[in-house]
Amino acid sequence: MKLTKKLIETKLKNVIDPELGINIVDLGLVYDIRVKGRRKKEEGKPIHILMTLTTPGCPLAAVFQPMVRQAIADIPEFDPYRDLTLELTFDPPWHQDMMSERAKAELGF
Repeated sequence: MKLTKKLIETKLKNVIDPELGINIVDLGLVYDIRVKGRRKKEEGKPIHILMTLTTPGCPLAAVFQPMVRQAIADIPEFDPYRDLTLELTFDPPWHQDMMSERAKAELGF
């Protein structure tokens, strides 16, 4: 199984926001996924995920990090603690327009 941005995104669709019942990708919480080639001499960890929360004071902030790591833990030859950088940002701030059409429909927007 080749480590790709698409593979990571697919795995992250299994991370469901406990309050809203929708995955973090469709909610628009995942801003960027970078996968670095293992053969290239790139610095840093092989996977970098840039994501946000619906609000800076979101009570689920501490919940999402282990959920994201667990979602990608079954990728062969990959350690979600050693090989993943998970960066939280609030720039730009999240807003409802970042949700997929599917998520908007499920939430009645």
